[in-house]
Amino acid sequence: MKKVLIAGATGAMGQKAVDLVNSLEGFEITAALAPHLTRENMTEYHLASSVHPYQSLSEIEDRVADIWIDFTLPNAVYSNVKFAIEHEMKPIVGTTGLTDEQQAELVTLSKEKHLGGLIAANFGMSAVLLMKFAQEAAKYFPDVEIIEMHHGDKKDAPSGTALSTAKLIDQVRPVHETNPTETESLSGARGGDYHGIKIHAVRLPGYIAHEQVLFGGDGEALTIRQDSFDRQSFMNGVKVALEKIDDLSELVIGLENIL
Repeated sequence: MKKVLIAGATGAMGQKAVDLVNSLEGFEITAALAPHLTRENMTEYHLASSVHPYQSLSEIEDRVADIWIDFTLPNAVYSNVKFAIEHEMKPIVGTTGLTDEQQAELVTLSKEKHLGGLIAANFGMSAVLLMKFAQEAAKYFPDVEIIEMHHGDKKDAPSGTALSTAKLIDQVRPVHETNPTETESLSGARGGDYHGIKIHAVRLPGYIAHEQVLFGGDGEALTIRQDSFDRQSFMNGVKVALEKIDDLSELVIGLENIL
């Protein structure tokens, strides 16, 4: 039986992860981390009485879990994942906000510990395929912009998925900017800029997670879009990660790299 700690267990994504692990054979939630989680309110969050509730990293005991699932906040994810690796818990991370430098440091630490894990900007299969298709299309259409749309409570912008999409596109297209001499009459109107790739973030109630990659060419255009209408869709990727994590010898970036 694999022991699982869920960080952010009381949040919307954390609750989906709790329900997923509870439904799987061979896995057991043994611990949960959330600021307001107590023994008195655990059942409200679908956690068994045997689960150890923690409100901070400093409270977590050694060997309480084999696997660390993280759906927390951008300002906490780096410390969380570093703690997990240092305490020999294999991380499965869906929280966005890590910088390239932080990811590189965590990968190095995982190699030193000979510990496998996964950081995924998105656990939805449609999002992973969108990134794959966008990278292929960018070989032929260097003029590209990204629009990502998320619920109004999302803490970071742009989304990790949009930024990962831009990074994958950047790997295959030449240095290029569609209109380098443009000006903005309203600052920020053209969105963020990743090596000449414009990224636009929308935050509105009613949305969950959506992304469009728009390519333009002479006399034609190509749009690739994915929509996540329910957070449950992300659990397909988390399930894959749980099933394959023992095959990994270091921290891997991107769900597409273990499919």
